Amino acid sequence: MLTAQDRAIVKSTVPLLESGGEALITHFYRMMLSEYPQVRSLFNQANQASGDQPRALANGVLMYARHIDQLDQLGDLVAKIINKHVALQILPEHYPIVGSCLLRAIEEVLGSDIATPQVLSAWGAAYNQLADILIGAEAAIYDEKAAAPGGWRGGRAFKLAAKIQESAEITSFYFRPVDQQPILDFAPGQYIGLKLMIDGQEVRRNYSLSALAQVGRYRISVKRESGGVVSTFLHDRMNVGDTLELFPPAGDFTLTDSEKPLVLISGGVGITPTLAMLEAALATQRAIHFIHCARNADVHAFRTWVDELADQHPQLKRFYCYDEQGESANHVGLLTEEVLAQWLPQERDLDAYFLGPKGFMGAVKRHLKALGVPEKQSRYEFFGPAAELK
Repeated sequence: MLTAQDRAIVKSTVPLLESGGEALITHFYRMMLSEYPQVRSLFNQANQASGDQPRALANGVLMYARHIDQLDQLGDLVAKIINKHVALQILPEHYPIVGSCLLRAIEEVLGSDIATPQVLSAWGAAYNQLADILIGAEAAIYDEKAAAPGGWRGGRAFKLAAKIQESAEITSFYFRPVDQQPILDFAPGQYIGLKLMIDGQEVRRNYSLSALAQVGRYRISVKRESGGVVSTFLHDRMNVGDTLELFPPAGDFTLTDSEKPLVLISGGVGITPTLAMLEAALATQRAIHFIHCARNADVHAFRTWVDELADQHPQLKRFYCYDEQGESANHVGLLTEEVLAQWLPQERDLDAYFLGPKGFMGAVKRHLKALGVPEKQSRYEFFGPAAELK
């Protein structure tokens, strides 16, 4: 049990985490991934190499320490962690591994003068409290998804039913269950977990579902990433008829019911979850402004589909922004505040959802705020580890 003294000790370490948290977490990951091969499949090594994953966890640990006595101040951080864990099938047996490595990292990086037995005991109690919260919440979601129509627990075998190239970089993959039984429905904007064996190694990844779950199939649309282990495998080595395991859909970045105008803004492969959102929203009468940014027409996926929908649905307006010159773009260059102001509905009491590269999302967030869109109605999601948008 976490005592008042434990909380005070944990909060006293906040300055150390502010200055050295990333170094501590980098050491933690290096130790854990080298000593516990059973958890390597749960982590994207590209995010490790870039530093994105250590930065994200260091920020999460810092936020937890700051608000150890007011966990409600963490906002939606806990929900995002839980959904990421569910999509990758993090289980109770993984938590002791993380806890022991975290305490070792604290001791080895901070040294015995700072990481005293009292500090280690307090952090051990704090970690156990957090682990209990996450394990309980994740167990409830696993149970809920297993009991729902078409639901299941853990991995389920799916077969690749179709593979369609959408642009010079993006290909769609359609999966049907091998058992031919119904599949779980999902909320537009959610993602699904994949479990693959690549060259004898298990890897897991999350990909946004890019279409509603129709006629018993799921669709993901994947960009070929330079050096990307999973994206390269899917593009080059995954063939129709091949099987893999999927975990049930998860994610809290979802389209909410509303009558307000809807604005969907995406950059590059960030378009994928907005496609399912667009499909769902078109079943209503709400006004929709679909804004997509790409380098050029060659890498712009799903344009023909969106254009056809706009011809069929008067409430849908679409705008395209290309980095490079193109006659079919509404604007060439960056998506500036001035350009976005022209493309937004006049009524700024709207719901905005945006995804794309981190710099792109940071700019969009600033623009929406400057243009009067309420911050609580400006929503975004990260592909990969969460970070702070500045």
